[in-house]
Amino acid sequence: MPYEQPRSAEPQDTDPTSEQLAPAAGQEELSTAMAAAPAIPVRAAASWQQIIALARYMTRTEVHTYAFSVAAQVILSLFPFIVLLFTLSQRVFHSNGMVQVVSDMMTNFLPNNQDFVMRNMRALAFAHTRVRVFSVVMLLITATGVFLPLEVALNSVWGVRKNRSYLHNQIVSLGMAVGVSTLAMASIALTAAQRTLMAWVFFGHTDNVVFNFIGDGFLIVCGGLASIGLFFLIYWGLPNRKVPWRAVMPTAVVMGILWEVAKYVYILALPYLDFRSVYGPFAVSVGLITWAFISGLLLLGGAYVSATRHALREASEADLARER
Repeated sequence: MPYEQPRSAEPQDTDPTSEQLAPAAGQEELSTAMAAAPAIPVRAAASWQQIIALARYMTRTEVHTYAFSVAAQVILSLFPFIVLLFTLSQRVFHSNGMVQVVSDMMTNFLPNNQDFVMRNMRALAFAHTRVRVFSVVMLLITATGVFLPLEVALNSVWGVRKNRSYLHNQIVSLGMAVGVSTLAMASIALTAAQRTLMAWVFFGHTDNVVFNFIGDGFLIVCGGLASIGLFFLIYWGLPNRKVPWRAVMPTAVVMGILWEVAKYVYILALPYLDFRSVYGPFAVSVGLITWAFISGLLLLGGAYVSATRHALREASEADLARER
């Protein structure tokens, strides 16, 4: 049974005074009509109550609004992001091995029509310089569209009443885009180095079952670690308040693994969904945006769990402090 957190133990962000509710210069006050309910501390023993609280949050209209918004912007930013990875691998690092890893990693990341998407992305990445420049510009523009609704959603979960100013949000979004690109390039470089080392160990005999098994397994592990890093970066860096890393790291690990599992479940379900018979040539986009929407729901659900557990921890510490 949810219980109210003692007023003395509530952080300022979760129960602001009337003075704090007034938005500061350059900041926007979070609209109560668009704010999902903040996380409520639920006793650890009441696991069923925790599930009910999460289910109620996930069925809120605002949560689906945020997830749809994120899904649309992810599709707009995904293709420029792939072009950027190809460009960095070829033009900056001059590594054909990294180019192949980008292709393999994105093929493993995409839930459907991987060959079609990657063939076109490679063609764009190796086209005229203006295409690559335009892709970078589009990525910077669409990154804001991805992280803005996520920030508002995470602010509401953590009980934050004020969003960042427009300029501040642009800076944070740019930093998040750089962080995501760094995670991706680190995974790509590490996988390419592993393949080079394995080729040396196998004396160049790379066309065998053992080499492919080790290489594919290492690629999956690196992709999983990158997913965990992505969830942690969003949970920790986006809310407009100081979030303890210990409060979000366990959830990031669980959600990163769950996201990978959910992707394979979605891939298995795609033949039964049969988007092509309904949407024809647009089935590729529909499949991707549906997966992006599911990913957004998973991300927001994980954020609610981490905020709830943190609220429970603070309430428990307050109870212990009073008993002493």
